[in-house]
Amino acid sequence: MKKFILLELCLLLIIFSSASFKLNHATASYQANYKSSIEEFLVKQKGLLELIKKSDLESEADIQNLCLEINKTRFYLKKVDVWLRYLHPILYKQVNGPLPIEWETEVFEKFEKPYKREGAGLSLAYLYLEEDSILKDNLLQLVSKSVVSTSIYLNDSITSHLTTSDHFFLCNRLYLLNLATIYTSGFECPDTRQIIPELKFMFKEMYAQYLVFNASFPNTVISKEYLDLYQRAVKFIGTQDEDYTNFDHFTFIRDFVNPLFAMNQELIRRYKVSTSSTNDYSLNNNATSIFSKSLFRGQNAKGIYLRVYDQKILAEIQSIGKLLFYDPILSGNNLRSCASCHKPTQLFTDTLTATSMQFNSTQFLPRNTPSLLNVPFNHLLMADGKHISLQDQTLAVITNSIEMGCAKENILNKVLSCNDYKKVFKQFLKLTPQEKEISIEHVTSAITLYYSKFSQYNSTFDDAMNKKTNLKEKEKLGFNTFMSKAQCATCHFAPQFNGVKPPYVGSEFEVIGVPKDSNFTKLSEDIGRFEIHPAIETLNAFRTSTIRNITKTKPYMHNGVFSDLKEVLDFYEAGGGAGRGLFVPNQTLSRDSLHLSDEEKSNLIAFMSALTENIEFERPPLKLPESKNKKLNTRKVGGDY
Repeated sequence: MKKFILLELCLLLIIFSSASFKLNHATASYQANYKSSIEEFLVKQKGLLELIKKSDLESEADIQNLCLEINKTRFYLKKVDVWLRYLHPILYKQVNGPLPIEWETEVFEKFEKPYKREGAGLSLAYLYLEEDSILKDNLLQLVSKSVVSTSIYLNDSITSHLTTSDHFFLCNRLYLLNLATIYTSGFECPDTRQIIPELKFMFKEMYAQYLVFNASFPNTVISKEYLDLYQRAVKFIGTQDEDYTNFDHFTFIRDFVNPLFAMNQELIRRYKVSTSSTNDYSLNNNATSIFSKSLFRGQNAKGIYLRVYDQKILAEIQSIGKLLFYDPILSGNNLRSCASCHKPTQLFTDTLTATSMQFNSTQFLPRNTPSLLNVPFNHLLMADGKHISLQDQTLAVITNSIEMGCAKENILNKVLSCNDYKKVFKQFLKLTPQEKEISIEHVTSAITLYYSKFSQYNSTFDDAMNKKTNLKEKEKLGFNTFMSKAQCATCHFAPQFNGVKPPYVGSEFEVIGVPKDSNFTKLSEDIGRFEIHPAIETLNAFRTSTIRNITKTKPYMHNGVFSDLKEVLDFYEAGGGAGRGLFVPNQTLSRDSLHLSDEEKSNLIAFMSALTENIEFERPPLKLPESKNKKLNTRKVGGDY
């Protein structure tokens, strides 16, 4: 009997060992595919380095040959791009960085200063070859850094992620998000003739990667439904013109990329995919569409009420927030409210003046009033990125001497002098057991929770992308121009069409050369981001804001210098401030004309109009809570000015 049991155990061990061998062998196949693909890319990069060493950079023929070789090397990059971008996004900036220097602040750097990131790689090497004076050592350095950085992807610290399947679904998610935002826009591809050929190549290669992955991880496969739709996408791309200005970006994203994203999200949930990467900090696994307001979160609108989930209680907090938003009790003179500048009927901005009136009611503020709609989708707030939370920004406005002018120490005393406020905030105190007393954050959090609820509405464009309605032909053409020839999408990224791009963990700042006046007599004197974080690159830089609701939120730019969208498009058409003759040495916007026709501009405006959200606004409160201080009971709903 003992011999029989021993024999049975031996057989089981053999079976398990065999299964383990097959699994390890399959996993090894996936890892081997990764390794060989990286090594192929390295061979091409090193070949490019050798060609640079032999080239005469005074020869136009040699320069053209180098450009051609960079484009060939980029195809090998696209074969591994899905891994490189996700597994080490900072390192990727050395492989194929879009800018020589970046100071973008990531979400996990909110509490420390951003650090300087130097870019290198193929895109910058190609752009360098277009300059008037080319130094061989500089060109070699750009490509050498790319080689060194690519080789790091073979280190154990990175390849260890390949032993389990979780990483691939997260890599794939970023790949799909980039298909909707980056890959077809020219953001990191300086030769626009290369964009669609690269896309076609990458799609076919990615399908092969899916098959290898499925063979290696049979328990967590990419579904047949996904693969079938992906194959149809390959065929669709094959029918498209190779000129990216003629590519049907709208149909590509609506019919293929967005549904594939939804399927990948379902697989992430089904397989209980886990992550420890800051890449995934903002993204929501439950979002079923790229064009969902739940896709990512930049801000905590709840503030101190973060742990409150009961919708009835949240509605009560919002109702108090609404009263406070309209209540001039928060101002130093009890005559101004949040609604004085952020007028709800004007989409929470002020469309009547270039900049709103100062607290003294005689001068005007230096910057245009930003709409509060969709601000929760920014990691940094204000045009210069000064604030890291909605609550800090709210308090800063209340206490700013030229905005609402209320001394910080007076805020709570005045608010709590109203019994209605005091009673409710005492009840709310139970929701925040970490706080022993009512604080200013209880007040500011109620306000941010109130106005943030208006950021949850969809536009016609969102509904079209989610196949709930159709766009007009003019709006589709406008979107396609937006994604290509007009170069708008290289700064305004879907789905919020602001400066937060996949994986939605950072805020971009751009220098576009905004003038002081519409006659372009001089550059705006506002130094922007430089005031918060001084650097050559941040001088006159401003956070890229959303273009949602833009047709309803004039005037435009940080100083409200342009009164209609045609002026804005003409400004970009001419190459920004530098294109109009202003001295903007660090301008990030191309100085070249876009050569947009009147029809293309008209289509762009039609598309932007489709981004107007179907918001259900509310009536102002009928009255404000009474205060024990009789002098405060003359205040008006919404303030006097």
